[in-house]
This record gives sequence, C-alpha cells and structure tokens, in this order.
Amino acid sequence: MYVCNCNGIREREVRAAIAAGASRPAQIFKACDSQPQCARCVCDMREMIQEEREALRFAAE
Repeated sequence: MYVCNCNGIREREVRAAIAAGASRPAQIFKACDSQPQCARCVCDMREMIQEEREALRFAAE
C-alpha cells in the first residue's frame, strides 16, 4: 500500500525508515530520498510512528 502517492513511498518503506530510527515524517522523507509534496501522508506517517512507539513500550513492560 502506498503511504505517499506523490513520491511513491510504500508502507514497508515507511516502516523500514521508522525501524532504522526515523521519529519524524521529515526523517522518513530523507530516508526515502524524497521531499514532501502535498503533505497528505504526514498524518499517516505520524500515526505509524506512534504505533511503533506504543509497540515498543508494550514490549518493554
């Protein structure tokens, strides 16, 4: 599934960037060698970052 249609960034690429340490959408764009265009995907990226943080927090308990 595409998260960013403008740049053709797929969900797996976003998740890989997050796993590599990206904690902000800007870092995800940088990891994918792209720039935000319309920014509609930024909210989705933030949600994915938050999901990953919560998963790590629960795993640590």
